[in-house]
Amino acid sequence: MNATSSGLLPTGILDREDVRSALAEHDFAAAFSLLKKHGGISQNKIAAACMLTPGKVSNVIKGTQQITSFEVVCRIADGLHVPGALLGLAPRPWEKAEEVAVDVQVTDELPDDESGSDVPWRPEITVSMAARMTRGDLVMDRRAVSKAIAAAAVGGAALLEPLEGWLLDAPGGVVPVALPGGRLGARECLELETTARKFREWDHKYGGGLRRKAVIGQLAEVSDALDDHQSEAVEQRLFRVMAQLAGMAATMSWDSGMQLQAQNYYRTALRAAHAGGDIEFGTNVLAGMARQMLYRGQPKDAADLVRLAQDGSRGRVGPRVRAMLHTREAWAYAAMGRTTAFRRATMQAADVLHEAEADNANAPYWIAYFDEAELAGVTGGRLLELARQDPAKHAEAAAREIRRALERRGAEAGRSHALDNIGLAECLFLMGDVNGGVEQTHTAVDAAERTRSGRVHDLLGELYPYTVGRDANRGLREARDRIRGLLASR
Repeated sequence: MNATSSGLLPTGILDREDVRSALAEHDFAAAFSLLKKHGGISQNKIAAACMLTPGKVSNVIKGTQQITSFEVVCRIADGLHVPGALLGLAPRPWEKAEEVAVDVQVTDELPDDESGSDVPWRPEITVSMAARMTRGDLVMDRRAVSKAIAAAAVGGAALLEPLEGWLLDAPGGVVPVALPGGRLGARECLELETTARKFREWDHKYGGGLRRKAVIGQLAEVSDALDDHQSEAVEQRLFRVMAQLAGMAATMSWDSGMQLQAQNYYRTALRAAHAGGDIEFGTNVLAGMARQMLYRGQPKDAADLVRLAQDGSRGRVGPRVRAMLHTREAWAYAAMGRTTAFRRATMQAADVLHEAEADNANAPYWIAYFDEAELAGVTGGRLLELARQDPAKHAEAAAREIRRALERRGAEAGRSHALDNIGLAECLFLMGDVNGGVEQTHTAVDAAERTRSGRVHDLLGELYPYTVGRDANRGLREARDRIRGLLASR
């Protein structure tokens, strides 16, 4: 190991066995002390490079504070240019030479003429949006993907204003023109609908973005078919397929860390559902956008999106969709610390879901996942968020709900199964049951290994600090190493 490329660490410092051992054990008190002693690096320089406060670095060296956050460990690797392998991480981006030039400019947001709140909600504009997005997305190279991941999701008026057209009545379809032949028929529509359904089933089971490009490619095909002007009946079905594929592309983009790309696909999905007259799926798209905002820590935007969904769907959606919307509402309340409102919305979700048993025949396939297990899992997850602030009051209730979800979930819900297991492990740690938390962490890692979901990856990162500490026993160290190994492999 030679000098790092940052210029901060002197030549040979990372070859020292004591430095390497301290980094491998995440003993940053020892690591920072050794860098000061043998590298001549001040606390202020360490702090600046790692985006920490000097006081934090000082407390770490004194032993009064510890660094347990996986995100901070990554910042230390990148700030000091410590190769990932020394910290149990995957190779860092700066370790890989990026030699491929960007030949195609990929848009991280929709063209200016199609992204504002004053753009008419017309079918032909939706087709144009889908065509432009898919064309750019399908030619992304590594650098363009990195750029897309770095782009931040928008909130506030920039997010909400362009969605207001959802409340308007849908206009007529694209005016058909006479074609010499080659129009799609009912059989081709059924094949496309079946493909969209298979993609959704796969994502529900595994998560992640491994088939994102396949979904986007199929979306491009549908937009091309709509651009050819099909019959009115076929057009409506194609717009509904477009909505489902764009919604799937949004979910997969989000699960791959592409937040702004996800928002743009969600926007396209909402417009396509509007053009196809699919009120229920459009409501589902807005609920998906709300969930994204909740994961991004923006509960007010999420609540506004839920209200927009409710305003546009009143009396026109089934009980499962209504129940799901209540859980998004409850989630927003919990994130804002409004526990009474959270419990009220959760009870409303349970009451409405009870009605759904008599409406199964009329429910769309894509909402079938929302059952008692899903309600328990969502409720448990929100109680876990409250338990982080007040473990004595909420941790046991959170664990009870998550266990209910795990007992009822099927094997096909791979991503949700992993999220539940991780959440239960954290509940046990919050309850002071260290041995139970360790055992559950191993179960959680087993479940996480079967999915490619970025959300699972992020939640594991939040579980990681519970396994770190100078007084960690062997079981905790083994659990920590398994989490670190899985996080480093992604």
